[in-house]
Parts: sequence; structure tokens; C-alpha cells
Amino acid sequence: MSDQSKTPENIVIATHNPDKLIEIQNVLRDFNIPFLTLEDFPEIGQIEETGKTLADNSLIKANTVFQLTGMPVIADDTGLEVDALNGDPGVHTGRYAGEHASYSENIEKLLKAMNGIPQKKRVATFRTVMTYADGTKELQAEGSIKGVITETPIGDSGFGYDPIFFVPTINKTFAEMSDAEKNIISHRGLALQNLRKLLIHRGELSKPTANRQGCKLSQKTKNK
Repeated sequence: MSDQSKTPENIVIATHNPDKLIEIQNVLRDFNIPFLTLEDFPEIGQIEETGKTLADNSLIKANTVFQLTGMPVIADDTGLEVDALNGDPGVHTGRYAGEHASYSENIEKLLKAMNGIPQKKRVATFRTVMTYADGTKELQAEGSIKGVITETPIGDSGFGYDPIFFVPTINKTFAEMSDAEKNIISHRGLALQNLRKLLIHRGELSKPTANRQGCKLSQKTKNK
């Protein structure tokens, strides 16, 4: 099937978040595809995430950006689902402390909400749904990982809730892991790997060969 597939000239990653972009690049770099981001399309304003599920919001973002650019799009939505909070923050994870909340503000609100909850009841699941849309098809893949919410932030790497998401099987928070460690086991890394396999299987991407040099950003994105 890969012989009949045609790798797109560009793919738009539907995010303004440079941290997300780096994670996506690390998984797809061997396709040698120039990536654009929403930073390359300043005319695209805030995309309203009106879905009730991560899959809904991921699809909304992918289709909206495709309609506005005419280019294939990869979009994601990610949620932190805490058992003791009945699945919250869930679809509100990125804006838990407000529409423009910082990473630290979201963490502070979550830790306050979990004040006094014992460790054995601090179980949480990080979940990501990735969507590829190109106007003729929509493909989705999911990744998830279970962990424990720490009582205080630990580690200096990563972003978002990484300093308080502890993975018992690795004995580290996401923020204590290297990018390579995190990409192998993380929710977004697993969702990307699953989407990558699906795109190759469906013929949307040619299977990488040994002489590929790695994906790259567009010149416009590089200069930002």
C-alpha cells in the first residue's frame, strides 16, 4: 500500500502551543514533512471547543482548520481525568483555571481541589485523541496512560500538568523524564504512534525509508 500512497507536501498542526508541536515533531520527523502551525495563519482566530468529548473537540479543530487552509490537518484534544474529581478537569483540562490560565495556575487549582485526598485515591488518566482530516477523510487515534497526582510539583521538564503526573511503572513524574522517555509512554506519544500507524496503513503517508532526513518546519514557522 505504501507504494501507492502520497505523502502530503505540508501538514498543518492545529495548535499555537510550541510544546505540543515539539512532541508531534519528535514522533513524525522521519516523514520529512514541512509542518505548518496556527502561527502561520494569524487570520485563524480562537477555535471554540464546543464538543462534549475529547474526540469531538479534536475533530472540530481538525475540520475547522482544514476548511480555512485547504491543507491536511492533525489536531488533538487532551484531557486529564481524575477519579476523585469524577473525571474532571476532562475536556476543560487546558483551561481549568480560566480561558487564558497558565500551566502553574491550572496546577494550583487542581492541587487545591485535591487537598486532603490520600495517595491511593489520587489516581488519574491522561488521554489524548488525535485527528487527521484532509477534506475527504477523518481518521482518529487515541492514547492514554494511568498515573497518580502528586501533592506537590516534581521535576523541571515538560509542560502543562507534567510536574504533578506521576507514573508508578517508571517511578517518575512526566516532568522528570527526558523527551525520549516521555514520548514512548505518554498519552500524546501513544496517540501519535497509533495515528502514524493508521496513516501508513490507510496510505495517507508513505512508510519512511532509511534515507529520509527528518521532518521540518516551514521557513515561516522557523522564523517565529
